[in-house]
Amino acid sequence: MEQQRVAVGGPYFEDLERGRVFEAPGLTLTWGHAAIHQAIAGDRMLLPLDAPLSERVTGRPDALVHPNLVCDVAIGQSTEPTQRVLGNLFYRGLVLLNQVYRGDTLRTSTEVVALKQNRPRKDGSASGLAVLRIRTRNQRGEEVLDFHRCPMIPLRDAEVATGHADDLDTISPEIDPASLHAAVPDWDYAALRERAGTAAGLEPGTVHAVEGRETVTTAPELARLTLNVAMTHRDGGAGAHGRRLVYGGQTISIAAAHATRAFPSLATIVAWRSCAHSAPVFEGDVLSTEVSVVAAEAAEGRDATLADLRAIVHADRGTGDPPEQVLDWEFVGVLA
Repeated sequence: MEQQRVAVGGPYFEDLERGRVFEAPGLTLTWGHAAIHQAIAGDRMLLPLDAPLSERVTGRPDALVHPNLVCDVAIGQSTEPTQRVLGNLFYRGLVLLNQVYRGDTLRTSTEVVALKQNRPRKDGSASGLAVLRIRTRNQRGEEVLDFHRCPMIPLRDAEVATGHADDLDTISPEIDPASLHAAVPDWDYAALRERAGTAAGLEPGTVHAVEGRETVTTAPELARLTLNVAMTHRDGGAGAHGRRLVYGGQTISIAAAHATRAFPSLATIVAWRSCAHSAPVFEGDVLSTEVSVVAAEAAEGRDATLADLRAIVHADRGTGDPPEQVLDWEFVGVLA
């Protein structure tokens, strides 16, 4: 009997349709997930590391899950339609609506909301942009994240004209200030200040140059941990650069780890204003970060500070060339 061969893989751009929804496996976050994430990123954010302090500050018996791990899982769960991804154009509207604690289960649905075909490249390849709305809830049905990201996905047939020409500017990059203040948790920030001190160096324009650098390792492990099935992060032959590409969430998590060195009283991260991966990152690269203060203000109704911070990350490839900028990430942190 002749065997039937079925190819199992992600869609090409021409396979996507507006309104299609992808459901990912849920993931219950444990100390194991937290430990692996911390080992890969080297983060020193206090509340995810120190369970008694987390309980004292948050009032919850289960320790806080690092906000970057939460975002990494949500993005990883959204990668079924983007297994062939070439790169990400933007993230928009990313606000952590509810904090996540050890033992919580994250469930994510991903909806295709806009499509735009790109012009063919000179090398004959073709691609398109797909705007995805990513909605993550916990096991109680509470919203954790509701944001958009825009991956670039190749066409199977470069000659195909899909007719997709949606205006991607309709997806607003702005975040409502009221939603930021509403996202600040009602915690005992004085207890965190007792341990970490009061945040200093928050004057707008201040640049914190973190001297300690970080070598990128175990990149596929983070992708697997967060259910990320993008081929370029797992298969060295699947990427546009001819080698395996480090998941962008790892670069962002290392930048966040560097930010905690500059701001030990960083309680959590509640939003991403923008995130631009300006160049690829590969295993073995050594990353350095400068964190600039864009703005800072008192959180409404909370004994804490909302700080707009911008992390610029450079990669030393070990080639003798000057370090290359690989990330420009603006995020909003809550500081005690």
